[in-house]
Amino acid sequence: QVQLVESGGGLVQAGDSLRLSCAASGRTFNIHAMGWFRQAPGEERVFVAARTWSSGSTYYADSVKGRFTISTDNSKNTVYLQMNSLKPEDTAVYYCAASDMFRGYMPKQRYEFDYWGQGTQVTVSS
Repeated sequence: QVQLVESGGGLVQAGDSLRLSCAASGRTFNIHAMGWFRQAPGEERVFVAARTWSSGSTYYADSVKGRFTISTDNSKNTVYLQMNSLKPEDTAVYYCAASDMFRGYMPKQRYEFDYWGQGTQVTVSS
């Protein structure tokens, strides 16, 4: 089992920056990739970004490409999501996720992630 705990959400203004953190514990040696998803009110949970644990390859949703950066600190078993130039449409609950299966490609679908955090609220005011 892997436990994930997010932090860093909050209320910011459009154009501001925010960094989310997700600390992993438990059987972290099995983790192949980490990702971030978000869910706005009344909408489905959607993919934001992912990063493989060992190689550091990354992948981003088009909506955040160039503004968000996913990174990891393997020594701390922590993944970060640096969010710059925030927009009101970025408002959502952000979830951290971990995949413990090597697939040979970057996981981007919800079903490809095995563990989830509890979520952290990000609100961007205009």
